[in-house]
Parts: sequence; C-alpha cells; structure tokens
Amino acid sequence: MLAKKRVPRMRHNYEVAPGVMRFSAARMYAKRGAYAKKTYPTVEKKMRRKVKFVVKPIGGDKNGKERKVLIKKEPKYLKECRTTRRTKRSPKKTALRRSISPGTILIILAGRHKGKRVIFLKQLEKSGLLLVTGPMKLNSTPLRRIAQAFVIATKTKLDISGLKVPEHIDDAYFRRFNFKKAPKKGDANIFTQGTTEYTVSDQRKADQKAVDNVVLEVIRKHPEKKYLFGYLGSRFALGKNQFPHRMLF
Repeated sequence: MLAKKRVPRMRHNYEVAPGVMRFSAARMYAKRGAYAKKTYPTVEKKMRRKVKFVVKPIGGDKNGKERKVLIKKEPKYLKECRTTRRTKRSPKKTALRRSISPGTILIILAGRHKGKRVIFLKQLEKSGLLLVTGPMKLNSTPLRRIAQAFVIATKTKLDISGLKVPEHIDDAYFRRFNFKKAPKKGDANIFTQGTTEYTVSDQRKADQKAVDNVVLEVIRKHPEKKYLFGYLGSRFALGKNQFPHRMLF
C-alpha cells in the first residue's frame, strides 16, 4: 500500500512581497472574530497561609496563659544507643548443582589448590560450601571448604555411601582465630605486634586420617584403581587447541 503524499498546508495570511501581507491586521481582526471575544475581569486569588501553630490555654498567672503548639511536629532527636532489629527470616539453603553429588570428582579452579582433582563429601548446611578432600596422600589436599562456583564437576564418581563424615566437621570447625602477641618490654617499637603461626590441631589430623582411609579403600576396590590413582594425583591443564567449553569432563 502506497503512503499518502503530504500536501503542504498554506497559511491563511502570508507575505505577498517582502514586508507586505495579504490581509491587513484590521482585516484579520475581523476574520478571526476577535471583537466577539468577551473579556472577564481577572480575580486575584489570595493565598492563605497554612496554620503551623495552635494556641492552647495553660494555667498559672505567671506562665503567659497560652502556648503555641506545632500542628505537625518534627521528628525527635536520634537515640544515643542504636538498637538493631533482628530479622525473623531464616537464611535460605543454598541449592546444590545437579551435577554434584557425594563421591563426585571435582576440579578446583581457584585458590592454592587450583588444578587439583578432589572428591566431594557433603555440603555444609550453614554456609552452603562444599566439603572436599584430596585425599591428602594423593595430591596433598586436606579437608577443605570451597564454593561450588569455583569447581568443575566431572562425570567420574565414586561410591562413598559407606563413609560417615563426623558431625562436628562444620563451618565452625574451619574457623581460624588470629591471636596477637603482646609486645615485650625490651621491644624498640611498642606498636608492632606479632601474630601466632597457624598449626594443625591433633583433632584435625585424626579426622583427616579417618576420612582418607575410607576414601582410599573405596579407590582400591574400584576396577580402574590404577587409572584413578593417577587421575587424582595429577593436575588438570589445557593443552594446545583444547577449549574447556568444548570438553566433556
């Protein structure tokens, strides 16, 4: 369908020659009927000021007998002690990826153990982080927490249904406390404070050994145990012309 051509609209009064209009001002006044327009007197509106105060009588001869009270009171001064309101909502549980289940071998992508292959044990309830182990004997990866955003889940999976992770291994179990040393009297700079070095507790060593013994026993019973020992002991790396988005793990 062809679009309609727009016809230029001519003005009623236009210039015939430079400075000469087709109709005079008096002619246009008559044509428009401006003479018939009624004029009304302008009424000035008086702005009423909003009343801010209310006068209230008070007793007593020496009190002035009345007081001005604000209708809309301003907010009071803030309290010196701020009180925080506790939220009644409970934190939502972090959903676990479908590709991750107990016994799945994961590839760590970040941190000091990046590139290593570890075994997923369980998801911690409070933080939603993943509890993984190397085992320690194969790739020097201890019991650690890691977010599921920094791992690649592989299709290789071990049956660790016989493993019972101790209940005391939770988020508080991995918490570290940095105790600062008090400066000695003979120190030159009193503002420098040393920090105590972290040492692995005997409890953590015992838990690591108990968990790894069960995991290593599962690997030894696997029909492809030789492949699994080499697979977990080596690091993940990309070679030439290898693209991670085209690979199946």
